[in-house]
Amino acid sequence: MEARDLLTRWWRPAIAAAFVALAIVFRLVREEIGAPPNLELVTSAAFVAAVLVRHRLAFLAPLVIAVVSDLALGNTSIALFTWSAWLVVGLAALLTRGTSGWGRVGAAAGLGVGGSLWFFIWTNFGVWFQGRGVWYPAGLDGVVASYVAGLPFLRTMLVGNLVLLPVVAAGTLLVERLERSRGLVAVPQAA
Repeated sequence: MEARDLLTRWWRPAIAAAFVALAIVFRLVREEIGAPPNLELVTSAAFVAAVLVRHRLAFLAPLVIAVVSDLALGNTSIALFTWSAWLVVGLAALLTRGTSGWGRVGAAAGLGVGGSLWFFIWTNFGVWFQGRGVWYPAGLDGVVASYVAGLPFLRTMLVGNLVLLPVVAAGTLLVERLERSRGLVAVPQAA
């Protein structure tokens, strides 16, 4: 999507920005509202930014969420691993930009599964790497122990993303349907 398209269809970046803001706020209040650890909206915000904005810089949405909320929370001890994990999720979200219909819902579910597994593998490795010899043994048994300890967090993230991302994908399809019904986008002509 070109910059002039984003200006004339301002609601698309506005919706993406609202999702980014919601994800930041959710990370800040998650514990106070009793949400389980690793239930997150970051992957959903990455998906919305990629699909609605369709600009290559949309991949930065999850990184912005992580940096802003982690700095507010003081959660920067493992920032290299969490921030880079979210950056990869943002890049993966770019792959969903061209999807439509049920393909978009499937792509969202795939992003939810893949993003959750990637985040789990990379950040638990980071926890072991930074705490080897302190929290976990320095060898392979320590890596395995780190992954086993992280399984409950993976479950929450995975289930959350498998519910949230298809719902969000349906929401993006609704935005596009409303645009078409109001004549706000050019509808491709049948061949």
